[in-house]
Amino acid sequence: MPGSKRADARRNYARILAVAEEEVAAQGAGASLEHIARTAGVGSGTVRRHFPSRRALLEAVSRKRIEALAARAHELTGEPASAKSSGDALLEWLDEVVAYCVSARGLAAALSYDDAGADPVHGNSCAAALEEAGGPLLRRAADDGVLRPDVTVADLITLIVGIALATEHHPEPAAQAERLFRLAVAGLGPAGARA
Repeated sequence: MPGSKRADARRNYARILAVAEEEVAAQGAGASLEHIARTAGVGSGTVRRHFPSRRALLEAVSRKRIEALAARAHELTGEPASAKSSGDALLEWLDEVVAYCVSARGLAAALSYDDAGADPVHGNSCAAALEEAGGPLLRRAADDGVLRPDVTVADLITLIVGIALATEHHPEPAAQAERLFRLAVAGLGPAGARA
């Protein structure tokens, strides 16, 4: 029966995603797909039908976090210019992206620009969503002259991903990631000014 198959498929998807969220939180981006399948009570083929690549699974696990970061970018973009400088608004959002990447295991891997496992039609949907959301913040900062005009949101995401991955096993990953990000941000403004 087609209707019951779709309902079964939806239940399987939800069960796999719930297990994957727990496993990625515990094990990081390298969580075992076979273990996820066993724990969800489905075959590994079912996992692969719903999530054809590890990246697809990581993107699904990270979707809510990405949506929250995109909403925050829109909120900051909508704030009146008198409430906060464009550089401060961009930096506040980027600080939140760094904090999410460090605290949410697997998010940095989902944002990475490695084409292996990326959807050939849509590319990296997590990174694309953040690029679109952060674009207005970045353009406003560049227009105000507090950010080099050649800096892109993709550049910033790549920088954040690198920092998050490099500090993942540090004894204090959040503090170290924030420190490294602050060092990097100092070079983003015109003539080395703060972004």
